[in-house]
Amino acid sequence: MITKELWGTAPDGKEIFLYTLKNASGASVQLCSVGAGIVSIVVPDKAGKMEDVVIGYKKAEDYFADGPCSGKVPGRYANRIAKGKFTLDGVEYTLPVNNGPNHLHGGPDGFQNQVWESRIEGDAVEFLYYSADGEAGYPGNLKAVAHYTWGEDNSLKLILTAETDKPTVVNLTNHVYINLDGEASGSVLNHKLELNASQFLPTDETLIPQGEPADVAGTPMDFVEAKPIGQDIKADFPALNYGKGYDNCYLIDGAMPGQLSEAAQLWGPKSGRHLTVLTTQPAVQVYTGNWLKGCPMGKTRAYEDYDGVAIECQHCPDSPNRPDFPSTVLRPGEVMEEAIIWVFD
Repeated sequence: MITKELWGTAPDGKEIFLYTLKNASGASVQLCSVGAGIVSIVVPDKAGKMEDVVIGYKKAEDYFADGPCSGKVPGRYANRIAKGKFTLDGVEYTLPVNNGPNHLHGGPDGFQNQVWESRIEGDAVEFLYYSADGEAGYPGNLKAVAHYTWGEDNSLKLILTAETDKPTVVNLTNHVYINLDGEASGSVLNHKLELNASQFLPTDETLIPQGEPADVAGTPMDFVEAKPIGQDIKADFPALNYGKGYDNCYLIDGAMPGQLSEAAQLWGPKSGRHLTVLTTQPAVQVYTGNWLKGCPMGKTRAYEDYDGVAIECQHCPDSPNRPDFPSTVLRPGEVMEEAIIWVFD
């Protein structure tokens, strides 16, 4: 069952809609048209108690320009592009710098801060955003679509597609923060995380990848075997020192274009909830909510750092400047299509 309601009004007067998708068991998902965002996911714990496991806000208006980018689809390029510059087909493009010296999540007016068109399509909710040629410095008129379905098995499936009329770069993901013990329960540092990734991307202090991928073995970055998120988060290690915790890109082992791979598993120790994340994307950015404190008031409380973890399936940061990374170039006549699936049990 899918319902639609008016949830608020954007600064430019556009209506903001909230969609609720509920399955036969009563588990549900809420989505909103600001940034094609995930507002809530209500699923049972080991005793059958339904709780919301998504970090988010009470008011639609709070989803604009929030630092955490909570639950939304950032773009045109999720993650960072070094110094806000890239060259494509011999032409250099300049993008707004909004994260130290770098461009992050499409800049201050990225897709996450726009009201997307929205509609119910059968058993799905679909959001559309049309990004004009030159918006935020990117070339090409781009059509982006976020297509969500909610299954009877408590799986949320997101299909992201994009098309362009000029060569451009695009990298789309969803930036939802999960706390399997419930949105109001506090820190996720006791959650166990397992990643299907034996390599990560070392970065400079501004979180731009440097050099070659590195093996996680023997470092605090290793989640090949499940361990508590907080076990090594305070280790004296460059990748952790730069971001006050995990904010790192991992390369998914065995990832093949167009094929689903397991990216991660997450366990909530109090609730008994378990999450599996599947994707067609080649990498996953793990961000442990290191700067959640000070974001808009949460649904039930003021959030603190580490109250949620974002497992962002995507392409690698700064790929437009790294020909050795999987390409994020999209050309006319092509369709970028990627999937992310969250399975709760």
